[in-house]
Amino acid sequence: MKFAVEDRDGYTEVAAEGRLNMVSAPLLRSAVADAIEAGHRLLVLNLGGTDFMDSSGLGALVGCLKAARQAGGDLRIANVGEQVQMVLKLTSMDRILTPYSKPEDAFKDA
Repeated sequence: MKFAVEDRDGYTEVAAEGRLNMVSAPLLRSAVADAIEAGHRLLVLNLGGTDFMDSSGLGALVGCLKAARQAGGDLRIANVGEQVQMVLKLTSMDRILTPYSKPEDAFKDA
């Protein structure tokens, strides 16, 4: 899994590409922790390049959300593919991590 972190207007985008599973979940947590440590508080996880997510990946998303909120910020997800969306709905996590269609829409209300 590859990650790209870019500052945007009012938030930081973390683009994840590949499979979000047991192997890559710690890498996602680390990428988000590094962004938070660098002072980024409003994070959007762009999952457009993520074609698969399992329970480990879901746990990583929840851990990243918790880390961002504990740092006084927030984490939102955007550009979610069909399989990832299905996992979110089946676990009712789409109520906590509401998917946005585009990263730039995630913090329009902030």
